[in-house]
Amino acid sequence: MKELEYLEIINKTLSDSSLLGDDCAYLKEFDICVTQDTLVQDVHFLLDTTDAKTLAQKAVNVNLSDLAAAGAKPLYITISLSLPEDIDKNFVEDFYKGIELAISKYNVKIAGGDLTGADKVFISICAIGKKYNTVNVCRNCAKPDDIIVVTGAHGSSAGGLKLLLSGKKEPRKLINKHLLPVAQIEKGWIIMQTAFESGVENIAMMDSSDGLADAVYKLSTGCGYLFDVDYDSIPVDKELKNAFPDEWKNLVMWGGEDFELVCCVDKKIYEKLDKTKFFKIGKVCDKKITKEIAVKLKREFEDNSFKHF
Repeated sequence: MKELEYLEIINKTLSDSSLLGDDCAYLKEFDICVTQDTLVQDVHFLLDTTDAKTLAQKAVNVNLSDLAAAGAKPLYITISLSLPEDIDKNFVEDFYKGIELAISKYNVKIAGGDLTGADKVFISICAIGKKYNTVNVCRNCAKPDDIIVVTGAHGSSAGGLKLLLSGKKEPRKLINKHLLPVAQIEKGWIIMQTAFESGVENIAMMDSSDGLADAVYKLSTGCGYLFDVDYDSIPVDKELKNAFPDEWKNLVMWGGEDFELVCCVDKKIYEKLDKTKFFKIGKVCDKKITKEIAVKLKREFEDNSFKHF
């Protein structure tokens, strides 16, 4: 059973699933955003290719990336860490040294957590943030003629993983993109502030944790309109093209874990953005997704997207 099937079951089973769908839930009565991600050994990371300090920083950043995509300032995290009985105690010390490095960068505080035993390492972090302003952010807010924008290169993290799995240590830029992704907090704030100053009430935005094509698919099906993507305009690191001349295009679209922001914004927002930091890759069409197209898109998504199960 695939992830989408599980999600469909969850939505049908719960009496109220109104807060589900986006990577962050906005709790209006408290004016906060809440998200939670879990990293599982041998599914999301290998202890042969990373260390505890680096792993901890990545675990924090992937959660803060969701807050960035929700237009929220990160404030607190809680950490649940499950460890095998034979884990070295130095692992825990190094892990929390990494946590400290990550949270000090963004002035985030730890507000609790849990420690349990397990057969492998499981890291589950809940991140809490506060919205920068009143602009509404969701996956289904895109509208025709919106500009599709990304905040950086794609495919680099997947390329870095492939290098690590093959025992290579260069190019370091790709490997670092995989091991130490950066949450685009500042760029999320810029988008939110620009939207607010432009009088725009809604924007569609998410991060590319599961791949650029995954984000494009979810934003498109969320609003119900087709997207026109200019693949040649997608920013790509030259190191990726050189290292994987025959694979880089697939890595760009489906590789995942680049944790860049993907958003659909009104033209007046895009015109005010720094074009060296925000890259136009296409636009939202005025053509709606038909049932036939929806089936085709879903099949392609399931065939190519990252498998969590």
